[in-house]
Amino acid sequence: MSEWDGIDAFVAVARTLNFSQASKRLGRSTSQVSREISRLEERLGVRLFHRTTRHVSLTDLGDRFLGRCRRLIEDRNEAMIAIAAEAGQLHGHLRVTCSVAYGERFVVPLLNAFLAEHPKLTLEIELTDNVLDLVGGGFDFAIRAGQLKDSRLIARRLASRTRILCAAPGYLRMAGAPRELADLRDHACLRGTSDSWTFSRNGREAVFKPNGRWRANSGAAVLDAALRGLGICQLPDFYLTEALASGHLVRLLEAYQPADEGVWGVYPDRRQLSPKVRLALEHLQRHLGQGQLGPAAHSSSGRGLPRAGRAAARPMPEDEGFGVASPCELSAPSAVP
Repeated sequence: MSEWDGIDAFVAVARTLNFSQASKRLGRSTSQVSREISRLEERLGVRLFHRTTRHVSLTDLGDRFLGRCRRLIEDRNEAMIAIAAEAGQLHGHLRVTCSVAYGERFVVPLLNAFLAEHPKLTLEIELTDNVLDLVGGGFDFAIRAGQLKDSRLIARRLASRTRILCAAPGYLRMAGAPRELADLRDHACLRGTSDSWTFSRNGREAVFKPNGRWRANSGAAVLDAALRGLGICQLPDFYLTEALASGHLVRLLEAYQPADEGVWGVYPDRRQLSPKVRLALEHLQRHLGQGQLGPAAHSSSGRGLPRAGRAAARPMPEDEGFGVASPCELSAPSAVP
């Protein structure tokens, strides 16, 4: 019997707190995983889990043991991956999370191409607009946009995006185009997942809280409503490239264009980044950073959405609905709407 016996099973169950899910992740039967845990507890002479028919939780000793076992497994896996990388072969399992829209459009195709280059690597991608716990969920890295706050994570900037205010010509013929930020209070605002819209002028950031009779938790749904002339929206540029180029949407308040936001690869703070994670992030940075995002985004030649011109500075409105914010800090996680 090896001293390693039961360690992988213990960590898998501790991460999921579910024997069935842990068994699927390990590719073993539930009964086998249960036996491995029981034998490990017998060897150690302690109980690692509280078990009932409906609930599994770690004991205090089990929780302390988990941290040490995670480091053991990470060191073991990184040692094996490093040797394989030196031999020119990546292998192992890569687990990634990203927001749904950005992931489907850009990240998944790029990671699929990366997987094709490394046939001994396996890939698992979880697309969700929720900000997941990377450490607890066993993720190698996540792709997140905007501002970050989790101090346990290391962030690597992969690309940039910008938010654009726009509306359909039909809506503008009916309601008129806003000329100042304060004018937005008189317009139908199409709200997505964010409760506020950001703008910038002369180095100062302004935040507007939109109101309106329409809201959705999907950027694609916001885009559809804007195309149908239901109001004004603010969306990341990759949603809008085709509609702006065709004239189906028109940019608004370009003098108040907010600063670009970062698209980040974030990963747990580990002593050494494994080769599979490092090379995957380099692959994403190389292609996302060069604008090679797909047929509906910037082309590799560098042509993309026009940037807003910088006009002469005017005071920022601070009346109802607006607030002037300090320069952006890495303080709040954001998912692509």
